[in-house]
Amino acid sequence: MSAVGGIAASPAIDRRAVISVLKRLRLPEGQSDPFPLYDELRAMGDVVPAPWGGYFVTGYDLCDEVLRGRNWLVPDVAWQQRQPDPGRWQSPATSEMSTKLSRLNSPHHTAHRRSLGNPFDRRTLTAMGPQVESHVERLLGDLEQSLDLHGTADLATTVSERLPLATIGSWLAIPESDHPHLLDITHRQVFAQELLPSKDQLQVSAGATLQLRAYFTDLVRRRRARPGTDLVSDLIRYWDAQHPDDRATADEIVYDLTMFLTIASLETTATLLSVAVWLLLAEPGRWQWLRDNPEHIGDAVEEALRYDPPVHLNSRVAAEDTELAGVPIARDAMVHVMYGAANHDPRRNPDPHRYDILRHGSHLAFGGGAHYCMGAGLARLEARTLLTRLLERLPGLRLDAPPAYAPRMVFRRVTSLKVTV
Repeated sequence: MSAVGGIAASPAIDRRAVISVLKRLRLPEGQSDPFPLYDELRAMGDVVPAPWGGYFVTGYDLCDEVLRGRNWLVPDVAWQQRQPDPGRWQSPATSEMSTKLSRLNSPHHTAHRRSLGNPFDRRTLTAMGPQVESHVERLLGDLEQSLDLHGTADLATTVSERLPLATIGSWLAIPESDHPHLLDITHRQVFAQELLPSKDQLQVSAGATLQLRAYFTDLVRRRRARPGTDLVSDLIRYWDAQHPDDRATADEIVYDLTMFLTIASLETTATLLSVAVWLLLAEPGRWQWLRDNPEHIGDAVEEALRYDPPVHLNSRVAAEDTELAGVPIARDAMVHVMYGAANHDPRRNPDPHRYDILRHGSHLAFGGGAHYCMGAGLARLEARTLLTRLLERLPGLRLDAPPAYAPRMVFRRVTSLKVTV
């Protein structure tokens, strides 16, 4: 692979400078506003050596090239088995996620994704619209009740975290009584997907992963016993046809897909919803302007995705010895694609640290290539629906406190967003 035109090789990098940026990214200040720190990292080059080996890719064009390139793979089971650190790559939580869609390469990824078809095509999203609207109305009722009782409410926990689970839960026919349990497990499981999880975090994630396996294995078992018209039942029928003499394999694949679809949609969409509202309320007049110009709600969602995407980092490995922006990359070496830094690359989006609803800029919030997020359309639908109804029902909505973030570098999570009227 050759370098993208106009991108120069990285200069000599001071390892201590990289470590300093990474440490500050983990602090509350870095979580609240990581973008100046991404500027520091990008100033070191478009390909920056990581202190533990591997590389950070910081520029938009180069990140896009890696995501779309066929010579870049996800770190699947085969790759993990070749690594010298079994404690990291063979931990229970990591091993469990290695069979999920986001960690499969072709041909397994192609086969599993084909079984889902195009789950969120235009026709499906149109049909889901009234259901999403119903969920939004109910949750905004809860928000208004909290505002009436207390004068303030937490939009993140009252609405943002519950809407995607209500939507995906209806799609998979998951009982609403199970929703709080699934949210709790998901928040704990995600540690295994962080950049450098500690042993304690891996233990927490391992326990949550066992709970997820128990829950979704039982869900598949119950749906097989009493099939319906939901996606889980459809997947059972599909994979039974692929493995007519091996029901155990079919059930394992359905488990993998169902569990992945659920946890992949919860925190990411919840973060988008909270961030979109926060950015609109952060500057006086912006909320009212969008209320007066609702035709730009979709633009506001896209700019929120660019400004602060739900996922700030994803990883790929080199399928063969190659070169990236003049930097030699050995086979199996890992590169960390910095979505957050790429979206704020001024060469792609001028004045990137300004939230501009009318920007019509570019972003990598949903990835690219074969692993482009299949739930992108649904996330956009939920965000547009929520903003539309919030603007109509709560025109005087204001921030009561800035958002609080979980201390992560990969999956962003707004843990609290206090609002008032």
